[in-house]
Amino acid sequence: MAIRIVADEREKNSRVPNLLKLNGVFVDYKQLAVGDYIVSPETVIERKTIYDLINSVYDGRIFIQCSDLINYYTKPLIIIEGNLTDLDTREHFQNDSKLIIDKIRVAYETLIKVALDFRIPILYTDSVFYTAELLVLLASNQFKSKNDGPLLKKIKKSNPFLLQQLYVLTSLPGIGSKLATRLLDKFHSPTNVLNASIAELARVPGLGNMRAEKIRKILDTPVPKEVGIYTQKKLMIDNTDENIDNDNDDARENDMT
Repeated sequence: MAIRIVADEREKNSRVPNLLKLNGVFVDYKQLAVGDYIVSPETVIERKTIYDLINSVYDGRIFIQCSDLINYYTKPLIIIEGNLTDLDTREHFQNDSKLIIDKIRVAYETLIKVALDFRIPILYTDSVFYTAELLVLLASNQFKSKNDGPLLKKIKKSNPFLLQQLYVLTSLPGIGSKLATRLLDKFHSPTNVLNASIAELARVPGLGNMRAEKIRKILDTPVPKEVGIYTQKKLMIDNTDENIDNDNDDARENDMT
């Protein structure tokens, strides 16, 4: 009986499914709501190239994806394909060593959060060939353990608008995921949060006057003409660093309450 792996339809162009077939695996294509490959009822794999990883940090997808992985599967995995040092081979990075270093640091900080906060194991491969080999081994182990049961499950994902609203609020200074949720609970929409006064913001548990004042300062201060000297990439890095720090602030805040 052939080993079966369910692959997301969007993975067809990655070459991984074709390599799986060459290894005698039956590949079943489905449009997956969570993950890229399912090897058992308990194990789903999210595959990311180095460039996927960087992009998913900037648009906020990585943490949403991690939440989905642990919510719907008991043994999720993330495969990182490639090497972080490959970033300096991209044409638009070659003349900006600081940008490369910043991107690598952001990637490492994100992986630390994935491993420690979400407790999702991370495996590394050098290329699609080794990714396919790893998936075969994972599926083979599950097959030998006779981990029976349907690979596909009905998944009703969280409201995408709510996730996007939370992501908007976590871009504010000092606001992590927990405070963003509290803000939405109190004000019911990002627009109401952005229009709230310092006093109204400060009344949200855990936010306080200092954060409220900083938020209003950020929202109310006119943009200087010199803002054009920054590249879009550097602005994205600065914003990403702040979001990672915000979640650390939440952890410290919870320790104090």
